[in-house]
Amino acid sequence: MDIALITAGQMYRYYLRQVVVGDGRRPTRTPLARAQEEAGVPAGQWMGRGLTVLGLAARDVVTEAQLRNLFGERGRHPHAHLIEAEQLAAGKSPKAAWKAGDLGRQVKVTGLDLVFRPQPTIYLLWALGDDETRRVIEAAHERAIERVLEWIEDQVAVIRFGKDGVYQVRPPGGLVAARFRHYEARSGMPLLHDHLMLSVKGQRLDGKWGSVHSKVLFENTVAASALYNEIVMMEVCEALGLASEPRTVTAGRRPVMEIAGVPHELIRWTSRRSDQIATCRADLEHEYVTAVDDDGNLKFAPEVSEQARAKLNRIAAKMTRPPKQQARPLAQLRERWKTSAILTSGVTVDVIDSLLEYARAAAGAIRARVAAVVDVALAAVDVTAMVFVMNKDGFFHRRHLLAEARRHLALVLRGRRREPDLDEEIVDAAIATHCLGISEPKTLRGRMSAYRFYTARWPLADPPTRRRLPDAEPETGHRPPAGPGTPDTPRLPLEPGEWDIPRLPLLYQRAVIASTILSARLRAARRTGRDLYDVFAHQQAAMPEQLVLFDQEEQPIWKKTKPVDVAALRTDLEALELTADQLRRLGRAGQRLDTLRKDANQRAHQTVAGNAPSAQGAPSADPGSQQHGRSRGPDQRL
Repeated sequence: MDIALITAGQMYRYYLRQVVVGDGRRPTRTPLARAQEEAGVPAGQWMGRGLTVLGLAARDVVTEAQLRNLFGERGRHPHAHLIEAEQLAAGKSPKAAWKAGDLGRQVKVTGLDLVFRPQPTIYLLWALGDDETRRVIEAAHERAIERVLEWIEDQVAVIRFGKDGVYQVRPPGGLVAARFRHYEARSGMPLLHDHLMLSVKGQRLDGKWGSVHSKVLFENTVAASALYNEIVMMEVCEALGLASEPRTVTAGRRPVMEIAGVPHELIRWTSRRSDQIATCRADLEHEYVTAVDDDGNLKFAPEVSEQARAKLNRIAAKMTRPPKQQARPLAQLRERWKTSAILTSGVTVDVIDSLLEYARAAAGAIRARVAAVVDVALAAVDVTAMVFVMNKDGFFHRRHLLAEARRHLALVLRGRRREPDLDEEIVDAAIATHCLGISEPKTLRGRMSAYRFYTARWPLADPPTRRRLPDAEPETGHRPPAGPGTPDTPRLPLEPGEWDIPRLPLLYQRAVIASTILSARLRAARRTGRDLYDVFAHQQAAMPEQLVLFDQEEQPIWKKTKPVDVAALRTDLEALELTADQLRRLGRAGQRLDTLRKDANQRAHQTVAGNAPSAQGAPSADPGSQQHGRSRGPDQRL
């Protein structure tokens, strides 16, 4: 799910000319209903619990006058033109008649555009399958959107009032949104997606109308997106008898959940825009790491970080954005897509014609191997470790845990249904067991649970200070300058026109290590009855790039010495200026870790040989194939 602001004026006119007619070009003075019919897209529909107050009903057709009043006239009643006419007929003044059609004070930001699109393998089945498959996927897509809108109404949306908006209340009557269906991407490839134009107007308990705080909606975009991804995958898999599997798109980054059994060649067939963006981003990254100022010093950085890569990706997307094509009816699009897939995707005709059967066969193997249960304690560990490492300085809000909990459920359940409150239960367990509240709220807003700051209970050592980069002379060739500490080793030959662009290690790799180590320790504690949750274990697992050096024989763990940056140790040993005592402690720590690892392997081998543990406690190399039992007895004790 993506999000963008809708403002009265030029932005609203863009939506009225193009978005409401399937991203096509609406001819001037063409009625909205006729333009939608010519473009082959369905008419817009109203959604939300706030429709009753405004005299509307769910799935009513959205008219142009209603859109203009609610989104183009700074947030007026959808029937403002009718209300104004009635007031004038009753003898009211023009000013009073105009005011009667207002929903509180007028605003510049009249709504938000929430764009929902399912995973590529889902809309591939929708585009290349039969009519029944298409209808099932569209229904699942709509149910997922409805569920996300309900969550926004119940848990996210707030109306501010009072001085500086210090008081915040939920809109008890709900919100109002207009949904418009699109069928294709700018490249002409299949892309089922809906634009949900969400009005910011909401009614308070006292009957007065206020505006929903748009910043809160932006803050919860990731959690809403994770909820939509999880629900639409679950609905499609349950309705069609399918299963999901993790697919790595970019090495070192978070995998995405896709329908199992759908060939990846078909995903590549639809990713023309992605290839264009990737090519443009590579050029931008080369310019980024080689840019110098007037003095010949590096202008930005010698490496591309995750933040810089994300910004460059957005710039590349805008630079390569193609013009919109003429919209066509869905029947014509589906016929053209199938012909193109057969001719250009590299997948045989038999597979394309039997795509659903191939996916069901793959789902049978997955469902026979993966249990349909969730271990709340292990989920809480995984979620906390992921969020702790991925967020800046290890600080996070509850919404970060909620988004990660939904990703975790999508990974372990592989398309199966879950209890509606299970994600909230995992977050509550994570906060109660592994998180520490660090904020000191001084305002009413700061005392709200959604705005409390947390960190992991595991102590985080001060990160090593980044040394100032030395002044560098500009390179004359195409190769960018190497980063500090990069060893002078031979490199693989590059293709003509390619550059070896250095990139910082991705945080997701460290987060996976953290969650894996902590989960393994939790299983070991269950099997042996030992409590391995000590300070050293958490420090070592949560931040694997740092190692606390201590000598257990000489001093207790709470008197640990200063941490040593192991990442720097691997790249620049002399820069640390380690003393002989520190090197001795480092060796002892390494020997102790090796001993612990050997003991754990030996115990695991003996346990497996005796067939003593239950399926719930047995470790597995595949995170999706774990028997995640949702038992609350030992989970809560740990």
